[in-house]
Amino acid sequence: QLQLVESGGGLVQPGESLRLACAASGFTLENYSIGWFRQAPGKVREGVSCIYASDGSLKYADSVKGRFTISRDSTKNTVYLQMNSLKPEDTADYYCAAGRFGEVDWPLPYGFDYWGKGTLVTVSS
Repeated sequence: QLQLVESGGGLVQPGESLRLACAASGFTLENYSIGWFRQAPGKVREGVSCIYASDGSLKYADSVKGRFTISRDSTKNTVYLQMNSLKPEDTADYYCAAGRFGEVDWPLPYGFDYWGKGTLVTVSS
């Protein structure tokens, strides 16, 4: 059974850091493009970052560029999202998703076939 499980969310103060993890089971992550998305209450789901299966190229939303870093550890079949200098506007449920390269349309959620259940990140003083 193909499954993605996010972890690492929590409550932090502005300026602090968190590292989210997206662990896969039932398939090999490096064969898929992996996207991180987030959704705040009352807002649409937005793409945060993506690592493509074809060449490992990375994409970031303008709102997180320079603060967030996506990476992949093939030995652990896990993708990470390092989040530094967190801001209150980063508060959201964070989801990882997997899709076949050539089919994903990041930052839109189209083409991502497998989704985790999310982890909550709250940035507040």
